Amino acid sequence: MRKLFVEEMGRMTAEEFRAAEKMPLVVVLDNVRSLYNVGSVFRTADAYRVERIVLCGITATPPNAEIHKTALGAEFSVEWEHCADTAEAVEMLKGEGYHVYAVEQAEGSVMLGDFRTEEEERYAVVLGNEVKGVRQDVVDACEGCIELPQYGTKHSLNVSVTAGIVMWELSKGLLPRGLR
Repeated sequence: MRKLFVEEMGRMTAEEFRAAEKMPLVVVLDNVRSLYNVGSVFRTADAYRVERIVLCGITATPPNAEIHKTALGAEFSVEWEHCADTAEAVEMLKGEGYHVYAVEQAEGSVMLGDFRTEEEERYAVVLGNEVKGVRQDVVDACEGCIELPQYGTKHSLNVSVTAGIVMWELSKGLLPRGLR
């Protein structure tokens, strides 16, 4: 087995990416402190052709050298916007027709593997602060919570790791058929 060179992978340019069909998913970051986590979310959002990222509250925005270090330029391909308050962002997305879910451990949450998307529907997921998670008022504003099963001693995963797992799992049902 031979590793592929970057030139052999046929990757699109940032301009081609912006014009390409996207997965109908918006990733919302609720007061994420680490710029490296933000950059990682951008990079993964690029990999899965996420529609856009909404950066809320204290979450840093591009241009930023630390974001760029982990995004590797994905901050130029993935559409993003900043919203001062996450609850306002949730209401905005609901007004645009998105089904909005917090990724959080909560009463009545649905395990990620059991969560089902519907064709022709659009979704948004809210990922929380590295210490406090998704704010309770934001959880209250969402349609529900999606939870990742965990079997060890820790009660949480890194936010960028969680984002990657959620994007991967949701891509199975949301990516345009030609990309699956």
